[in-house]
Amino acid sequence: MPKATLAVIIGNRDFFPDRLVTEARADILALFQEMDIEPVILDEQATKLGGVETWAHARICADLFKKHADRIDGILVVLPNFGDEKGVADTVKLSGLNVPILVQAYPDDLNQLTVERRRDGFCGKISVCNDLRQYGYAYTLTDLHTVHPLTDSFRADLARFVGVCRVVKGLKNARFGAIGARPGNFNTMRFSEKMLQAYGMSVVTVDLSEIFGKAAKLSDDDSRVKDKLAAIKGYAKHDSVPSPSLLRMAKLGLVIEDWMKEYDLVASAIQCWTSLQQNYHINVCTLMSMMSDQLMPSACEVDITGVASMYALQLASGSPSALVDWNNNYGGDPDKCVLFHCGNWAKSFLPDIEIKNAEILATTLGTENTYGAVAGRVPPGPLTFARISTDDNQGLIRTYVGEGLFTDDPLDTFGARAVVHVPGLQKMMKYICKNGFEHHCAMNASHSAAILAEAFETYFGWDVYHHVG
Repeated sequence: MPKATLAVIIGNRDFFPDRLVTEARADILALFQEMDIEPVILDEQATKLGGVETWAHARICADLFKKHADRIDGILVVLPNFGDEKGVADTVKLSGLNVPILVQAYPDDLNQLTVERRRDGFCGKISVCNDLRQYGYAYTLTDLHTVHPLTDSFRADLARFVGVCRVVKGLKNARFGAIGARPGNFNTMRFSEKMLQAYGMSVVTVDLSEIFGKAAKLSDDDSRVKDKLAAIKGYAKHDSVPSPSLLRMAKLGLVIEDWMKEYDLVASAIQCWTSLQQNYHINVCTLMSMMSDQLMPSACEVDITGVASMYALQLASGSPSALVDWNNNYGGDPDKCVLFHCGNWAKSFLPDIEIKNAEILATTLGTENTYGAVAGRVPPGPLTFARISTDDNQGLIRTYVGEGLFTDDPLDTFGARAVVHVPGLQKMMKYICKNGFEHHCAMNASHSAAILAEAFETYFGWDVYHHVG
Protein backbone atom coordinates (compact mmCIF):
# COMPACT_ATOMS: atom_id res chain seq x y z
CA MET A 1 0.00 0.00 0.00
CA PRO A 2 1.23 3.56 -0.65
CA LYS A 3 2.37 5.57 2.33
CA ALA A 4 -0.43 7.61 3.94
CA THR A 5 -0.04 11.40 4.09
CA LEU A 6 -1.82 13.28 6.86
CA ALA A 7 -2.10 17.02 7.33
CA VAL A 8 -1.55 17.96 10.99
CA ILE A 9 -3.16 20.88 12.82
CA ILE A 10 -1.78 21.51 16.31
CA GLY A 11 -4.31 23.61 18.18
CA ASN A 12 -3.15 26.12 20.80
CA ARG A 13 -4.34 28.83 23.17
CA ASP A 14 -1.84 31.46 24.12
CA PHE A 15 -2.36 31.37 27.90
CA PHE A 16 -1.37 27.70 28.07
CA PRO A 17 2.33 26.76 28.40
CA ASP A 18 4.26 26.88 25.12
CA ARG A 19 6.12 23.70 25.98
CA LEU A 20 2.93 21.67 25.50
CA VAL A 21 2.83 22.55 21.78
CA THR A 22 6.52 21.79 21.34
CA GLU A 23 6.13 18.42 23.07
CA ALA A 24 3.07 17.52 20.98
CA ARG A 25 4.88 18.27 17.76
CA ALA A 26 7.76 15.99 18.78
CA ASP A 27 5.35 13.22 19.82
CA ILE A 28 3.45 13.30 16.52
CA LEU A 29 6.55 13.38 14.34
CA ALA A 30 8.04 10.43 16.25
CA LEU A 31 4.79 8.48 15.94
CA PHE A 32 4.45 9.19 12.22
CA GLN A 33 7.98 7.97 11.61
CA GLU A 34 7.24 4.81 13.59
CA MET A 35 4.03 4.14 11.64
CA ASP A 36 5.43 5.21 8.24
CA ILE A 37 3.04 8.14 7.81
CA GLU A 38 4.08 11.25 5.90
CA PRO A 39 3.22 14.51 7.74
CA VAL A 40 2.25 17.84 6.23
CA ILE A 41 2.80 20.10 9.22
CA LEU A 42 3.70 23.73 9.86
CA ASP A 43 7.32 24.57 10.50
CA GLU A 44 7.94 25.81 14.04
CA GLN A 45 8.91 29.20 12.61
CA ALA A 46 5.87 29.55 10.34
CA THR A 47 3.61 30.39 13.30
CA LYS A 48 4.14 30.44 17.03
CA LEU A 49 5.77 27.03 17.57
CA GLY A 50 3.93 25.69 14.51
CA GLY A 51 0.55 25.82 16.25
CA VAL A 52 -2.75 27.30 15.07
CA GLU A 53 -4.79 29.67 17.20
CA THR A 54 -5.56 32.78 15.12
CA TRP A 55 -7.03 33.68 11.74
CA ALA A 56 -3.56 34.53 10.49
CA HIS A 57 -2.25 31.15 11.63
CA ALA A 58 -5.20 29.41 9.94
CA ARG A 59 -4.41 31.13 6.63
CA ILE A 60 -0.73 30.13 6.80
CA CYS A 61 -1.58 26.52 7.66
CA ALA A 62 -4.28 26.31 4.99
CA ASP A 63 -1.86 27.61 2.35
CA LEU A 64 0.56 24.83 3.27
CA PHE A 65 -2.19 22.24 2.95
CA LYS A 66 -3.27 23.62 -0.43
CA LYS A 67 0.23 23.10 -1.80
CA HIS A 68 0.05 19.41 -0.92
CA ALA A 69 -3.69 18.86 -1.40
CA ASP A 70 -3.29 16.24 -4.12
CA ARG A 71 -1.48 13.88 -1.76
CA ILE A 72 -3.22 14.57 1.57
CA ASP A 73 -5.38 11.61 2.64
CA GLY A 74 -6.70 12.98 5.92
CA ILE A 75 -6.33 15.60 8.64
CA LEU A 76 -5.18 14.98 12.21
CA VAL A 77 -6.18 17.63 14.74
CA VAL A 78 -3.90 17.53 17.80
CA LEU A 79 -4.92 19.32 21.00
CA PRO A 80 -2.04 19.49 23.49
CA ASN A 81 -4.20 21.98 25.41
CA PHE A 82 -7.72 23.41 25.09
CA GLY A 83 -6.83 24.69 21.63
CA ASP A 84 -8.64 27.28 19.55
CA GLU A 85 -11.71 25.73 17.97
CA LYS A 86 -12.18 28.53 15.47
CA GLY A 87 -8.58 28.34 14.33
CA VAL A 88 -8.94 24.60 13.64
CA ALA A 89 -12.21 24.92 11.74
CA ASP A 90 -11.00 27.94 9.76
CA THR A 91 -7.89 26.05 8.69
CA VAL A 92 -9.95 23.19 7.31
CA LYS A 93 -12.32 25.56 5.52
CA LEU A 94 -9.58 27.69 3.97
CA SER A 95 -7.60 24.64 2.85
CA GLY A 96 -10.50 23.40 0.71
CA LEU A 97 -9.73 19.83 1.76
CA ASN A 98 -12.59 17.33 1.78
CA VAL A 99 -10.96 14.44 3.60
CA PRO A 100 -11.53 12.55 6.85
CA ILE A 101 -10.58 14.34 10.08
CA LEU A 102 -9.36 12.71 13.31
CA VAL A 103 -9.58 14.77 16.51
CA GLN A 104 -7.14 13.89 19.32
CA ALA A 105 -6.78 15.57 22.70
CA TYR A 106 -4.08 15.04 25.31
CA PRO A 107 -5.08 13.84 28.79
CA ASP A 108 -4.23 15.80 31.91
CA ASP A 109 -2.03 14.30 34.61
CA LEU A 110 -3.74 14.52 38.01
CA ASN A 111 -0.36 15.35 39.52
CA GLN A 112 0.21 18.24 37.12
CA LEU A 113 -2.97 20.32 37.20
CA THR A 114 -0.87 23.42 37.63
CA VAL A 115 -0.55 26.58 35.60
CA GLU A 116 2.68 25.19 34.17
CA ARG A 117 1.25 21.85 32.95
CA ARG A 118 -2.56 22.06 32.89
CA ARG A 119 -4.04 21.17 29.46
CA ASP A 120 -7.89 21.18 29.58
CA GLY A 121 -7.91 19.18 26.33
CA PHE A 122 -10.84 17.15 27.68
CA CYS A 123 -13.01 20.26 27.37
CA GLY A 124 -11.28 21.75 24.34
CA LYS A 125 -12.01 18.67 22.23
CA ILE A 126 -15.73 19.22 22.74
CA SER A 127 -15.40 22.81 21.52
CA VAL A 128 -13.36 21.84 18.45
CA CYS A 129 -15.91 19.17 17.50
CA ASN A 130 -18.72 21.68 18.00
CA ASP A 131 -17.12 24.13 15.58
CA LEU A 132 -16.32 21.45 13.00
CA ARG A 133 -19.95 20.38 13.15
CA GLN A 134 -21.10 23.99 12.70
CA TYR A 135 -18.87 24.32 9.63
CA GLY A 136 -20.39 21.13 8.19
CA TYR A 137 -17.39 18.80 8.53
CA ALA A 138 -17.58 15.12 9.43
CA TYR A 139 -14.89 13.87 11.81
CA THR A 140 -13.65 10.77 13.58
CA LEU A 141 -13.09 10.42 17.32
CA THR A 142 -10.49 8.45 19.24
CA ASP A 143 -11.63 5.46 21.28
CA LEU A 144 -10.78 7.32 24.52
CA HIS A 145 -11.92 10.93 24.78
CA THR A 146 -8.40 12.01 25.74
CA VAL A 147 -5.37 9.91 24.87
CA HIS A 148 -1.62 10.45 24.64
CA PRO A 149 -0.27 9.89 21.11
CA LEU A 150 2.51 7.58 22.27
CA THR A 151 0.18 4.88 23.60
CA ASP A 152 -1.09 1.66 22.08
CA SER A 153 -4.64 2.99 22.26
CA PHE A 154 -3.86 5.94 20.00
CA ARG A 155 -1.70 3.85 17.70
CA ALA A 156 -4.79 1.70 17.12
CA ASP A 157 -6.89 4.86 16.61
CA LEU A 158 -4.46 6.18 14.04
CA ALA A 159 -4.14 2.87 12.21
CA ARG A 160 -7.93 2.68 11.92
CA PHE A 161 -8.09 6.28 10.74
CA VAL A 162 -5.52 5.66 8.02
CA GLY A 163 -7.69 2.75 6.88
CA VAL A 164 -10.75 5.01 6.86
CA CYS A 165 -8.83 7.52 4.73
CA ARG A 166 -7.93 4.80 2.22
CA VAL A 167 -11.54 3.63 1.96
CA VAL A 168 -12.95 7.14 1.53
CA LYS A 169 -10.34 8.25 -0.99
CA GLY A 170 -10.51 4.96 -2.89
CA LEU A 171 -14.28 4.76 -3.21
CA LYS A 172 -14.69 8.43 -4.10
CA ASN A 173 -12.51 7.85 -7.14
CA ALA A 174 -13.34 4.24 -7.99
CA ARG A 175 -14.02 3.11 -11.56
CA PHE A 176 -15.61 -0.32 -11.88
CA GLY A 177 -15.90 -2.39 -15.04
CA ALA A 178 -19.10 -4.31 -15.84
CA ILE A 179 -18.31 -7.03 -18.37
CA GLY A 180 -21.47 -8.40 -19.92
CA ALA A 181 -25.06 -8.38 -18.67
CA ARG A 182 -26.13 -9.81 -15.33
CA PRO A 183 -27.48 -13.38 -15.54
CA GLY A 184 -31.11 -13.08 -16.65
CA ASN A 185 -32.56 -14.91 -13.66
CA PHE A 186 -30.63 -12.86 -11.07
CA ASN A 187 -32.73 -9.80 -10.24
CA THR A 188 -30.74 -9.72 -7.01
CA MET A 189 -27.81 -8.25 -8.97
CA ARG A 190 -29.73 -5.13 -10.01
CA PHE A 191 -28.32 -1.85 -8.70
CA SER A 192 -28.38 1.90 -9.31
CA GLU A 193 -25.44 3.29 -11.27
CA LYS A 194 -26.70 6.81 -10.61
CA MET A 195 -26.69 6.31 -6.85
CA LEU A 196 -23.09 5.05 -6.93
CA GLN A 197 -22.07 7.94 -9.21
CA ALA A 198 -23.44 10.43 -6.67
CA TYR A 199 -20.67 9.25 -4.32
CA GLY A 200 -17.92 9.29 -6.96
CA MET A 201 -18.06 5.68 -8.13
CA SER A 202 -18.25 5.22 -11.90
CA VAL A 203 -19.31 2.12 -13.86
CA VAL A 204 -17.91 1.41 -17.33
CA THR A 205 -19.69 -1.28 -19.36
CA VAL A 206 -18.67 -3.57 -22.20
CA ASP A 207 -20.53 -6.32 -24.05
CA LEU A 208 -19.19 -9.85 -23.82
CA SER A 209 -19.20 -10.08 -27.62
CA GLU A 210 -16.54 -7.36 -27.82
CA ILE A 211 -14.34 -9.26 -25.36
CA PHE A 212 -14.84 -12.58 -27.16
CA GLY A 213 -14.17 -10.96 -30.54
CA LYS A 214 -10.84 -9.50 -29.48
CA ALA A 215 -9.79 -12.74 -27.81
CA ALA A 216 -10.54 -14.70 -31.00
CA LYS A 217 -8.16 -12.47 -32.97
CA LEU A 218 -5.16 -13.30 -30.77
CA SER A 219 -2.72 -15.80 -32.21
CA ASP A 220 -1.67 -18.87 -30.24
CA ASP A 221 1.94 -17.84 -30.88
CA ASP A 222 1.52 -14.27 -29.63
CA SER A 223 4.28 -13.64 -27.08
CA ARG A 224 1.85 -11.98 -24.68
CA VAL A 225 -0.49 -14.96 -24.92
CA LYS A 226 2.41 -17.29 -24.11
CA ASP A 227 3.40 -15.15 -21.13
CA LYS A 228 -0.17 -15.11 -19.82
CA LEU A 229 -0.46 -18.86 -20.28
CA ALA A 230 2.72 -19.35 -18.27
CA ALA A 231 1.35 -17.07 -15.54
CA ILE A 232 -1.86 -19.12 -15.32
CA LYS A 233 0.07 -22.39 -15.12
CA GLY A 234 2.31 -20.93 -12.44
CA TYR A 235 -0.62 -19.63 -10.42
CA ALA A 236 -2.24 -22.92 -9.43
CA LYS A 237 -2.24 -26.65 -9.97
CA HIS A 238 -3.95 -27.36 -13.29
CA ASP A 239 -3.35 -31.04 -14.09
CA SER A 240 -6.99 -31.80 -14.92
CA VAL A 241 -7.50 -28.83 -17.27
CA PRO A 242 -7.17 -29.47 -21.04
CA SER A 243 -4.57 -27.37 -22.86
CA PRO A 244 -7.11 -25.70 -25.21
CA SER A 245 -9.06 -24.44 -22.20
CA LEU A 246 -5.93 -22.94 -20.64
CA LEU A 247 -5.08 -21.23 -23.93
CA ARG A 248 -8.56 -19.72 -24.21
CA MET A 249 -8.22 -18.47 -20.64
CA ALA A 250 -4.91 -16.78 -21.46
CA LYS A 251 -6.38 -14.92 -24.44
CA LEU A 252 -9.46 -13.82 -22.53
CA GLY A 253 -7.35 -12.67 -19.62
CA LEU A 254 -5.21 -10.46 -21.85
CA VAL A 255 -8.24 -8.79 -23.43
CA ILE A 256 -9.84 -8.09 -20.03
CA GLU A 257 -6.60 -6.67 -18.63
CA ASP A 258 -6.10 -4.43 -21.69
CA TRP A 259 -9.67 -3.13 -21.44
CA MET A 260 -9.27 -2.35 -17.74
CA LYS A 261 -6.02 -0.48 -18.35
CA GLU A 262 -7.59 1.50 -21.19
CA TYR A 263 -10.33 2.81 -18.93
CA ASP A 264 -8.33 3.06 -15.64
CA LEU A 265 -10.55 0.54 -13.89
CA VAL A 266 -9.73 -0.66 -10.37
CA ALA A 267 -12.09 -3.65 -10.28
CA SER A 268 -14.46 -5.69 -12.43
CA ALA A 269 -17.67 -7.67 -12.29
CA ILE A 270 -18.15 -10.30 -14.99
CA GLN A 271 -21.05 -12.21 -16.53
CA CYS A 272 -19.56 -15.50 -15.48
CA TRP A 273 -22.42 -17.68 -16.80
CA THR A 274 -23.91 -18.90 -19.08
CA SER A 275 -22.75 -17.05 -22.20
CA LEU A 276 -19.09 -17.67 -21.36
CA GLN A 277 -19.55 -21.42 -21.26
CA GLN A 278 -21.85 -21.59 -24.27
CA ASN A 279 -19.90 -19.24 -26.53
CA TYR A 280 -16.31 -19.26 -25.27
CA HIS A 281 -16.25 -22.69 -23.59
CA ILE A 282 -14.46 -21.90 -20.31
CA ASN A 283 -15.10 -20.54 -16.84
CA VAL A 284 -13.50 -17.16 -16.18
CA CYS A 285 -13.00 -17.83 -12.44
CA THR A 286 -9.23 -18.37 -12.55
CA LEU A 287 -8.71 -15.02 -14.26
CA MET A 288 -10.93 -13.34 -11.66
CA SER A 289 -8.99 -15.07 -8.89
CA MET A 290 -5.68 -13.84 -10.32
CA MET A 291 -6.94 -10.26 -10.61
CA SER A 292 -8.28 -10.26 -7.05
CA ASP A 293 -5.01 -11.65 -5.77
CA GLN A 294 -3.23 -8.73 -7.51
CA LEU A 295 -5.57 -6.28 -5.67
CA MET A 296 -7.83 -5.77 -8.70
CA PRO A 297 -10.96 -7.39 -7.27
CA SER A 298 -13.33 -9.20 -9.59
CA ALA A 299 -16.88 -10.27 -8.75
CA CYS A 300 -19.25 -12.90 -10.12
CA GLU A 301 -22.50 -12.36 -11.97
CA VAL A 302 -21.90 -8.66 -12.78
CA ASP A 303 -22.36 -7.84 -9.10
CA ILE A 304 -21.10 -4.25 -9.18
CA THR A 305 -22.10 -3.38 -5.61
CA GLY A 306 -20.52 -6.69 -4.62
CA VAL A 307 -17.19 -5.72 -6.16
CA ALA A 308 -17.52 -2.28 -4.55
CA SER A 309 -17.79 -4.15 -1.24
CA MET A 310 -14.72 -6.21 -2.11
CA TYR A 311 -12.79 -3.08 -3.02
CA ALA A 312 -13.80 -1.31 0.20
CA LEU A 313 -12.59 -4.26 2.27
CA GLN A 314 -9.35 -4.36 0.31
CA LEU A 315 -8.79 -0.65 0.94
CA ALA A 316 -9.46 -1.12 4.65
CA SER A 317 -7.13 -4.08 5.12
CA GLY A 318 -4.58 -3.87 2.30
CA SER A 319 -5.24 -7.52 1.44
CA PRO A 320 -7.34 -9.30 -1.23
CA SER A 321 -11.08 -9.81 -0.87
CA ALA A 322 -13.47 -12.40 -2.28
CA LEU A 323 -17.15 -12.49 -3.16
CA VAL A 324 -19.07 -15.29 -1.46
CA ASP A 325 -22.51 -16.80 -1.18
CA TRP A 326 -24.00 -17.08 2.29
CA ASN A 327 -24.50 -20.67 1.16
CA ASN A 328 -25.26 -23.35 3.75
CA ASN A 329 -26.08 -23.90 7.39
CA TYR A 330 -23.38 -25.82 9.24
CA GLY A 331 -25.27 -28.69 10.82
CA GLY A 332 -27.21 -27.48 13.84
CA ASP A 333 -24.76 -24.79 14.98
CA PRO A 334 -26.68 -21.48 14.77
CA ASP A 335 -23.48 -19.39 14.77
CA LYS A 336 -21.71 -21.22 11.94
CA CYS A 337 -22.32 -21.41 8.20
CA VAL A 338 -20.63 -22.36 4.93
CA LEU A 339 -19.40 -19.68 2.54
CA PHE A 340 -19.06 -20.91 -1.03
CA HIS A 341 -18.47 -20.08 -4.66
CA CYS A 342 -17.78 -22.35 -7.57
CA GLY A 343 -15.31 -20.40 -7.46
CA ASN A 344 -13.10 -17.38 -8.10
CA TRP A 345 -11.51 -16.60 -4.74
CA ALA A 346 -8.01 -15.13 -4.64
CA LYS A 347 -5.15 -17.56 -4.17
CA SER A 348 -4.31 -15.94 -0.81
CA PHE A 349 -7.49 -17.53 0.61
CA LEU A 350 -6.75 -21.01 -0.71
CA PRO A 351 -3.39 -22.60 0.16
CA ASP A 352 -4.52 -25.77 -1.65
CA ILE A 353 -5.80 -23.92 -4.74
CA GLU A 354 -6.42 -25.98 -7.89
CA ILE A 355 -7.90 -25.07 -11.27
CA LYS A 356 -10.76 -27.44 -12.07
CA ASN A 357 -14.13 -27.44 -13.77
CA ALA A 358 -17.25 -25.88 -12.23
CA GLU A 359 -19.10 -28.98 -11.13
CA ILE A 360 -22.53 -27.42 -10.65
CA LEU A 361 -22.53 -25.54 -13.97
CA ALA A 362 -21.18 -28.63 -15.69
CA THR A 363 -24.41 -30.50 -14.99
CA THR A 364 -26.25 -28.34 -17.54
CA LEU A 365 -23.47 -26.75 -19.61
CA GLY A 366 -21.10 -29.71 -19.97
CA THR A 367 -17.81 -30.41 -18.22
CA GLU A 368 -15.83 -29.53 -21.34
CA ASN A 369 -17.21 -25.97 -21.21
CA THR A 370 -16.62 -25.23 -17.53
CA TYR A 371 -12.89 -25.60 -16.95
CA GLY A 372 -11.38 -22.61 -15.19
CA ALA A 373 -13.03 -22.59 -11.76
CA VAL A 374 -10.72 -22.67 -8.76
CA ALA A 375 -11.21 -24.94 -5.76
CA GLY A 376 -9.78 -24.94 -2.26
CA ARG A 377 -10.49 -24.51 1.45
CA VAL A 378 -9.90 -21.37 3.52
CA PRO A 379 -7.82 -22.15 6.63
CA PRO A 380 -8.61 -20.81 10.13
CA GLY A 381 -8.14 -17.10 10.70
CA PRO A 382 -9.84 -13.73 11.04
CA LEU A 383 -12.87 -12.79 8.93
CA THR A 384 -14.54 -9.51 8.05
CA PHE A 385 -17.64 -9.51 5.87
CA ALA A 386 -19.37 -6.55 4.25
CA ARG A 387 -22.02 -5.58 1.74
CA ILE A 388 -22.89 -2.36 -0.11
CA SER A 389 -26.36 -2.27 -1.64
CA THR A 390 -28.33 0.45 -3.44
CA ASP A 391 -31.89 0.67 -2.11
CA ASP A 392 -33.65 2.28 -5.04
CA ASN A 393 -37.06 2.29 -3.33
CA GLN A 394 -35.74 4.37 -0.44
CA GLY A 395 -33.19 6.31 -2.50
CA LEU A 396 -30.26 5.43 -0.25
CA ILE A 397 -27.30 3.11 0.07
CA ARG A 398 -27.53 0.42 2.72
CA THR A 399 -24.55 -1.49 4.11
CA TYR A 400 -23.68 -4.06 6.70
CA VAL A 401 -20.33 -5.04 8.18
CA GLY A 402 -19.28 -7.61 10.74
CA GLU A 403 -16.54 -9.92 11.90
CA GLY A 404 -16.02 -13.56 12.76
CA LEU A 405 -13.55 -16.37 12.22
CA PHE A 406 -12.74 -18.92 9.56
CA THR A 407 -12.71 -22.31 11.27
CA ASP A 408 -11.20 -25.72 10.58
CA ASP A 409 -14.46 -27.61 11.10
CA PRO A 410 -14.90 -30.63 8.79
CA LEU A 411 -16.44 -29.87 5.39
CA ASP A 412 -16.74 -32.49 2.65
CA THR A 413 -17.65 -30.67 -0.55
CA PHE A 414 -16.14 -29.09 -3.68
CA GLY A 415 -15.43 -25.59 -5.00
CA ALA A 416 -14.05 -22.60 -3.10
CA ARG A 417 -15.33 -23.02 0.40
CA ALA A 418 -15.04 -21.99 4.03
CA VAL A 419 -16.68 -22.65 7.37
CA VAL A 420 -17.11 -19.50 9.44
CA HIS A 421 -18.18 -18.70 12.97
CA VAL A 422 -20.08 -15.44 13.38
CA PRO A 423 -21.47 -14.70 16.86
CA GLY A 424 -25.17 -13.93 16.56
CA LEU A 425 -25.30 -15.25 12.99
CA GLN A 426 -29.07 -15.79 13.10
CA LYS A 427 -29.56 -12.13 13.95
CA MET A 428 -27.35 -11.23 10.99
CA MET A 429 -29.33 -13.44 8.63
CA LYS A 430 -32.60 -11.91 9.81
CA TYR A 431 -31.22 -8.44 9.11
CA ILE A 432 -30.09 -9.44 5.61
CA CYS A 433 -33.48 -10.91 4.72
CA LYS A 434 -35.63 -8.23 6.38
CA ASN A 435 -33.75 -5.47 4.54
CA GLY A 436 -33.63 -7.16 1.15
CA PHE A 437 -29.87 -7.57 0.79
CA GLU A 438 -28.31 -9.73 -1.91
CA HIS A 439 -27.22 -13.34 -1.33
CA HIS A 440 -23.62 -12.28 -2.00
CA CYS A 441 -21.29 -10.62 0.46
CA ALA A 442 -17.62 -9.71 0.36
CA MET A 443 -15.12 -11.29 2.73
CA ASN A 444 -11.59 -10.45 3.80
CA ALA A 445 -9.08 -12.28 5.98
CA SER A 446 -8.78 -9.45 8.51
CA HIS A 447 -10.65 -7.73 11.29
CA SER A 448 -11.49 -4.38 9.73
CA ALA A 449 -15.24 -3.90 10.22
CA ALA A 450 -14.77 -0.80 12.38
CA ILE A 451 -12.87 0.93 9.58
CA LEU A 452 -15.65 0.30 7.06
CA ALA A 453 -18.41 1.27 9.48
CA GLU A 454 -16.72 4.61 10.19
CA ALA A 455 -16.03 5.33 6.53
CA PHE A 456 -19.50 4.35 5.33
CA GLU A 457 -21.48 6.13 8.05
CA THR A 458 -19.42 9.20 8.93
CA TYR A 459 -18.02 10.18 5.53
CA PHE A 460 -20.57 8.83 3.06
CA GLY A 461 -23.67 9.10 5.21
CA TRP A 462 -24.84 5.61 4.27
CA ASP A 463 -27.14 3.43 6.35
CA VAL A 464 -24.83 1.06 8.28
CA TYR A 465 -25.57 -2.01 10.32
CA HIS A 466 -22.43 -2.96 12.26
CA HIS A 467 -23.12 -6.48 13.42
CA VAL A 468 -22.00 -7.37 16.92
CA GLY A 469 -23.21 -10.76 18.09
